[in-house]
Amino acid sequence: MRKFSSFVLSPLALMPIAFALVAQNPASPRHVTQAEVDKITREAILIDTHDDVTSRTVDGYNIATPNKRGQTDLARMKGFLGAEFFAVYVDASYVEGNHSANRALQMIDTVRTDIVAAHPNDFVFATTADDIVRAHAQHKIAALEGIEGGHAIEDSLRLLRDYYALGVRYMTLTHFNTNNWADSQGDAENPKVKHHNGLTPFGKDVVREMNRLGMMVDISHTADATFYDAIATSTAPVIASHSSCRAVSSNTRNMTDAMIMALAKNGGTMQINFDCGYLSQRYDDDSKPLQKEMRAKYQEAMKIADPAAREAATEALMAESASKLPPATLADVVANINHAVKIGGIDHVGIGTDFDGVGCVPAELSSYDKFPALTRALLEKGYSAEDIKKIYGGNLLRVMSAVEQRAHDLKNEPAIESSVDKK
Repeated sequence: MRKFSSFVLSPLALMPIAFALVAQNPASPRHVTQAEVDKITREAILIDTHDDVTSRTVDGYNIATPNKRGQTDLARMKGFLGAEFFAVYVDASYVEGNHSANRALQMIDTVRTDIVAAHPNDFVFATTADDIVRAHAQHKIAALEGIEGGHAIEDSLRLLRDYYALGVRYMTLTHFNTNNWADSQGDAENPKVKHHNGLTPFGKDVVREMNRLGMMVDISHTADATFYDAIATSTAPVIASHSSCRAVSSNTRNMTDAMIMALAKNGGTMQINFDCGYLSQRYDDDSKPLQKEMRAKYQEAMKIADPAAREAATEALMAESASKLPPATLADVVANINHAVKIGGIDHVGIGTDFDGVGCVPAELSSYDKFPALTRALLEKGYSAEDIKKIYGGNLLRVMSAVEQRAHDLKNEPAIESSVDKK
């Protein structure tokens, strides 16, 4: 969220295949029929590893009603989306006063109560790769949970285990804030923040305990040093739940080519983020002065007491911003997928939209019902139906299965204790 078998062949071995895959002449795309697109839409299990609509449902939004200011609602999910990792997002402000766990529990509850229990004909709660496959066969959307912000565990492995018991199946080690055991990308230049040069010894214990439990380690939002420490520490594949390519857009939330290769070697997968600034260098560069210009206006809008008036003012400002800065495009999404495939291989790329957590997404991909346009674009670029099924969900299912298998292998290992939990 932006908010203003587990091991495989080396990616070097896969690169010739990847280069051939994307080498088609974009000026002469192959003819793609609607029947081809429709078949993939029916058969692929589209898994989105990061969606922030929970930040609205926790405040009362009904996901079955039109979402006029975001990308996620039931009408646009049905028939297109196979599984959703709903973000258990815990803002850094909850760290003060130790309210992070309270917020995490509220966010877990909104998934289980406001989404799954409230709409049992459309959603089914899921915790495993097999659950996702079964949900797809039942024509339901698998609802999963991923914690965003490692500060949610309040430096306690006991809380980490509690979250797993409540169904959480990945945790993003940091958000934009460095916590007590892992460095974030978001405050790397802040001299007032105490940094650790990656993971502390306790942070490495967090990763090891996640491996033992069967919870995926997510490195989106982490500092580069934290990424490499996580890769070195984890004995299961690691994911980047919502990150794009730094070679395409230099925003440091994205992954470098070396990171993409290391993630592929680890057996993990990177999930392409649809935030305009992460997709497009042009948008990222042009948005910075505009953000400064609009910040004061947004701050004034947020002071409006009446919720309806506040929302109207915010929507007007979003429209004003959009008129001054055209969004990224479908082509930018394809460019990031192409680059990730070229560097890491077809088996290590997926989708993590960050819907309802960012201010701008491509108009052509503004919700799940628009994914047939991406399917067509990838087919025109030379991707096969099987390639697209891997990107849409097959790769993530493989990683989940490998993480589950690693937990099974470690089932007789004792739970890791920490000095914090002993106090």
